[in-house]
Amino acid sequence: MMHENEIPTDAALVRQLITHQFPQWADLPISSVDSAGTENAIYRLGDELAVRLPRMEDAVGQVEFEQDRLPRLAPALPTAVPEPIAVGRPGHGYPFPWAISRWIDGSHPTTNPDDASDGHQLARDLGEFVTALRKAETAGARPGYRSVPLRTRDASVRKWTAEAADDIDAPALLSAWEQALDQPEWDGPPRWTHGDLIPGNILVDDGRLRAVIDFGAAGVGDPACDAMAAWTLLSARTRETYRVAGEFDDAAWARGRGWALTFVSGIDYYRHTNPAMAELGRRAVSEVLAETAG
Repeated sequence: MMHENEIPTDAALVRQLITHQFPQWADLPISSVDSAGTENAIYRLGDELAVRLPRMEDAVGQVEFEQDRLPRLAPALPTAVPEPIAVGRPGHGYPFPWAISRWIDGSHPTTNPDDASDGHQLARDLGEFVTALRKAETAGARPGYRSVPLRTRDASVRKWTAEAADDIDAPALLSAWEQALDQPEWDGPPRWTHGDLIPGNILVDDGRLRAVIDFGAAGVGDPACDAMAAWTLLSARTRETYRVAGEFDDAAWARGRGWALTFVSGIDYYRHTNPAMAELGRRAVSEVLAETAG
């Protein structure tokens, strides 16, 4: 398990929960979905449904948030997002509420730009998504996990940089981090952000953006955090396409580069439990440092 306080789940547990709470789906096949996700375990239920179980108490609020907000955000967005279907109750030893949503077909984008059929098209689609999200109605919305001032992560970045010093150029990272901290802070009205634009939360089909999933970090605040996708999943070749479509100004772009550096935390934390997330941290840092060194 990835976390000390993680609740284990398996297909047998999901079968019990479905059978007792949603008997209309009791006969559907259930399979675990291979995912690098850190906060929820995902299972496919039949051909059309997905079951999402929080791994730990900190992730429980995502269930209510997505049930409440995604139906209201979806009409304003140019691409698909999860469609909530039902909420399950704790039971059979599992202590948290859990969610059922509509299954969305698609694959996660490769982080190798040479594998993309048209990386510019994906970058453009993603930029148009964050632009539309930023313009959505914010009344009553919560603050986003990452749409806060970048400086709130200063102690964390320095701690995890030291922990990962065997894997990265720590002095170069801290220099790039300080450049990001020097940028003007956001002084506009709070805007919607997704806050976690990484390959595992993006679905593509034939080189186009099919869906954006996992809104657990979403909320309102500084929209710069969504610029992180330029370094967490896109390439130097397609970065400018995303910047233009996403309407990021110079200061927001630089703060977004700082948000990409915060993924240094995953290098050591997930080193032995989630290699994909550890590698994501290495890649984000590497992409930023290659750019700032130039």
